[in-house]
Amino acid sequence: MLNIFIGAISGLVSGMGMGGGTILILCLSLFLGKEQHIAQGANLMFFVPTSIVSIFINIKQKLIKWKTGLIVAGFGTIGATIGAMISTNLDTGKLKTYFGIFLLIIAGIEIITLINKYKKKN
Repeated sequence: MLNIFIGAISGLVSGMGMGGGTILILCLSLFLGKEQHIAQGANLMFFVPTSIVSIFINIKQKLIKWKTGLIVAGFGTIGATIGAMISTNLDTGKLKTYFGIFLLIIAGIEIITLINKYKKKN
């Protein structure tokens, strides 16, 4: 049952464009006790169908800038390949640490962005 809940929440957040995969990896490793490499692999399997659905919806709503999207997709593919090669050679403990640091940096950026938006409104 927890698997279904985690998948549904991750899908909802992913559909909103906020990185459901990050939540999925966190939940799989923290709540289900999966190793970091396994959680990241599951995230990749999760990412493909949710991305396809999101792309179709955004195409229907004419929200895609194709030139930008193709450039980002190309370099994202290169980055993903390099990242996959690096992560498969890392110890699980180090990978968890680096992932945690990454999440803290993202959280910090989001908090700063919210504070700046709040300051601009007031």
